[in-house]
Order: sequence, then C-alpha cells, then structure tokens
Amino acid sequence: MSYDLAVWEGKRPADDKTAGRVFHDFCARYIDCDVKEPPSEYIAAYVAALLERWCDLTEDEEDTSPWSTGPLIGEASGPLIYFPMRWSMAEEASAYAAAVSESMGLVCFDVQQNRLRP
Repeated sequence: MSYDLAVWEGKRPADDKTAGRVFHDFCARYIDCDVKEPPSEYIAAYVAALLERWCDLTEDEEDTSPWSTGPLIGEASGPLIYFPMRWSMAEEASAYAAAVSESMGLVCFDVQQNRLRP
C-alpha cells in the first residue's frame, strides 16, 4: 500500500475542490498521455531536494527510503510530479515533501484526502 502526493508548478488553487480539478487536468495532460515530457526545472529541483533527505529507491541498500518507486524523477512530467511513498513512512515523508514544496513555491496536493497541503 502506498500514499500518494502530487506537486506542481502554478498558482495555488483557492480551495481543495479546485485543487482536485487542477490535479485531474494535470494528470490527463502530463501523466495519462502517450509521451511524458521531461520534468521542468522547478520539478527537477524539487525532486533533488527530496533526494537530499532520503535516497532514491534505486539506491536504497538499507531500506530507509520512503519512496515506493524509482527513480523518483521518473514520476515527473513537465510541471507535475505524482509520486507514491511507503505507507509506513508516509506521515514523516509527506510532511517533509509538503514543506519543501511550499518553500519552493510549488503546490502540494494530498491525493488520498483530496486536499491541499500544508
């Protein structure tokens, strides 16, 4: 079981309902398409910041990474990353991921709870 977050570039939506619509539109455009775009500069920097804290799953020899997929950058397309993390580490990792997104001026959306974070 995993816990998913979506992080994207753009203006923060006014409320959770609007954020849900934006998320679904972004998924249709960038994730559920035939060809993914390379990650934007901001999303690539965001992923790099996450990987400074925890290693990529592809490099996790001690089972300490919270990511459920690797390489993590592979979950990014254009201005969006939609990524899973291990349920057992979701509370700590999602809080950190949300804080990093906020510090970088990115939008963080909790897919399970259909709400903006933080």
